Amino acid sequence: SRTLDLYCNHKNARLLSTDLNPSVIKFVNMFLLVLIIFAGTIWLQQILSLIEVKGDVTASNEQLNSERVPWIELLDSRKQFVSAPSPRICVSHLPYKFINPKDVLVSYFHFHKYANMLETPKDFDTFFEKFLEGNVFGNCWFEHVKSWCSHKDEMNFLYITYEEMIKDLRSVVEKITSFLARNLTSQQLNDVVEHSTFKNMKNNPQANYQQIPVILLNHQLGSFLRKGTVGDWKNYFTVAQNERFDKVYQQKMKDVSLSFIWDMNDLISP
Repeated sequence: SRTLDLYCNHKNARLLSTDLNPSVIKFVNMFLLVLIIFAGTIWLQQILSLIEVKGDVTASNEQLNSERVPWIELLDSRKQFVSAPSPRICVSHLPYKFINPKDVLVSYFHFHKYANMLETPKDFDTFFEKFLEGNVFGNCWFEHVKSWCSHKDEMNFLYITYEEMIKDLRSVVEKITSFLARNLTSQQLNDVVEHSTFKNMKNNPQANYQQIPVILLNHQLGSFLRKGTVGDWKNYFTVAQNERFDKVYQQKMKDVSLSFIWDMNDLISP
């Protein structure tokens, strides 16, 4: 059980004190970044890295996703980021692709159970409360999303939802490719999509994070690529928890014009 105070705060973001590099966080502001929080992060890492090599999966066989698209706020990332040729692509949990917050909560609960660098949750009910309070790594989901939405007209962001990616991965890949001004042939797009499916990524050691050291992730207790679905929260939330979450969501997000898909059946077009 991990119950140490593993976190520190940086501009209202709850981050890992062991990994935080303040000089890198200041440096982030100088670059156009792809910014994501725990909502299908490694899926976008895979897509972005494949777009850069025009779908040639063999071009990335020597590197893990986490090396090709590094975490900008980690201690060893600054030198790697500065020395990398343009365009620089990185990922961050700084205050992202959106996913409905109920599924975020469930996925995050499972991640905490096998991530050795995070506090082990006592049980789902306890973690549920901590998530609503924002007392988890990354801070409050509601404030996190609202902060990005409040600046949507000030910077060049591409907003993507996890549910969009589940419903029509190729359309999302085309949208990202267009946003990045990359010219890929139809076959190259097909290759990016093929190597970015949940099934193929789960079996790809360069993409599934199974090679991340045990000191960080206990692979016997879980995996990054767990289900790849929408609506798994229904298997965990009680009726009372669902009602409470909806009430908090309505209060916190009343001024934000976002809509989410909460169930897999809602992805099916009539």
